[in-house]
Amino acid sequence: MKYATVAALLLMIITGMPARAAISTLSEADKTCLGCHGTAGIEKQRANGETRSLHVAPGEFAQSVHSVIGCGGCHADINLSTHFVAKDKIAGSHEKSFAHIKICRVCHEEKFNLYEGSIHASLRRQGVPVAPVCTDCHSPHRVIRKAAYDSTTGTPCSKCHGSIFQAYAGSVHGQIRTGKDGAHAPGCAGCHRAHDVTAAATENQLKNTCLGCHQDVLLVHQKWLPNAGRHFESVSCPACHAPAAQRKVDLRLYDSATQKRLREKEGVPQFENRARAVDVEGKGLNALALRSLLREFNRDGGDGKTILRGRLEVRTGVEAHQLADKTQAIRDCEQCHRKGSDPFQSVTISIARPDGRLLRYDAQNEVLSSTVSIESVGGFYAIGATRIKLLDTLLLFAVVGGITVPIGHMTTKWLVRKYLKRGGGHPRDQAPSSPDDRSTPE
Repeated sequence: MKYATVAALLLMIITGMPARAAISTLSEADKTCLGCHGTAGIEKQRANGETRSLHVAPGEFAQSVHSVIGCGGCHADINLSTHFVAKDKIAGSHEKSFAHIKICRVCHEEKFNLYEGSIHASLRRQGVPVAPVCTDCHSPHRVIRKAAYDSTTGTPCSKCHGSIFQAYAGSVHGQIRTGKDGAHAPGCAGCHRAHDVTAAATENQLKNTCLGCHQDVLLVHQKWLPNAGRHFESVSCPACHAPAAQRKVDLRLYDSATQKRLREKEGVPQFENRARAVDVEGKGLNALALRSLLREFNRDGGDGKTILRGRLEVRTGVEAHQLADKTQAIRDCEQCHRKGSDPFQSVTISIARPDGRLLRYDAQNEVLSSTVSIESVGGFYAIGATRIKLLDTLLLFAVVGGITVPIGHMTTKWLVRKYLKRGGGHPRDQAPSSPDDRSTPE
C-alpha cells in the first residue's frame, strides 16, 4: 500500500508539473482574477434561482488556447472597482451564453458564420432554451486546440444526443472508431459537420454523406441489385444497412419545377394546419384527404406543381445510426417486394421546415395502393408491395390485347387463304373478261 501511495503521489506531481509551469506564465492581471475564481466551489445565484459556478481551474486555463489573450480578452467589460457589487442583468445561464457568443465572433468570425447557418443557431433564434451555443461545446476556460470532441464519450454531442451516440457507439462506425483504424471511421462531425450542422434529412445530404466515403458503392450494388440506381434514389442507406431497424415510407412534398423539397415559410405553419383540416377523423390522411392536401398546396400558385416523392427509410434517428457490417445488410428482395410487407405498413407525409428538419404527418397505408392515389403518389411503385388493382387490370387488358390482336390477325389471314384455295384461286383470277375478248355467235 505504501508503494502504491508513493506512486500515486509521484503521478500527481508529474502530471501537475505542466499546469504549474503554465500558471507561472500568466500575467499578473490574470493571477489577480484567479485569486478568487481559482477557488474551488465559488458560485453565484442568479435572479431566477439558478446557481452558476464561477470556478476557473488555474492549471486548465493556463494551458488553454485562450490563455494568450488573458481574462480581459473576453471580459473587457469587467471593472474591478464595481465588480464585487455589480448586479448581473442576465437572468439565466443560457441568456449569458447567448450574450457571450458575440464575444466569440470577434476572433472566430468564420466559424461564427458557419454556426449561424446551422440548425443549432436556428433553434436558438426560435427561442429553444437548450439550443447549443459556442460555450456549450467549447468550455471557454479550458479550450484545447482540436480537442472539443471525445470519440470515447461523444462529448459534447452526447450531452444532448445521448441515445443517438449510444446507437452510433454500437454501430460498425463506432466500433471501428474505437479500434486500431479509428482515424478511418467517421465521428459525429464527419457526417454532420462541426459548426454548420444541418438536418441529415435535408435534400440528399444523408445519401451524399455516405457516398463521400463509399464512392464505389453504386458499382458494387449493380453487380447483384436490379435497377440499383433507382434503389439509391428511393431507399435510404440505413433502410438496408440497419437490419434491426423498423422501416417506413415517407412521401415527401416536392416542387416539380425546381425539383426541390417544399419548405414551410418562416412563421407560417401551413402544412400541419392543412393536414389536420383534411384529416377529419384524425386517423391519418387517407387517399382522398391526401389528394385534397396536394390541391391546397397547388392553389398557392408558383411555376411548378406540388408532387410527392416516396422514400423508404428507418423510423427514428436512433435507428439510422445502428449501422451494421455490410455482411449483415438486407439482401432479400422479399423483405419489401411482397404483398403486406412490413415497411409499407407505416406511411408519413413530410415537408421541410425552414431550417431543413422534417415535419411529418401520419397517413394510412392505403394511400400506396388506392386507385385515388395514382395521381398523388405518382412514380412510387414497388413491385409486389404497392399493387394498385386498377393498374393490374389495365396491365391485364394491355397484355391480353397485345397477344390477341396479332393472333387474331394471323388467324383471319390463314382462314382467308384456306377459303380461297377451295374456290379456285385469288378473287382477281375470277374477274370477268372484257367485252373485246368475248366471242360473238355466228
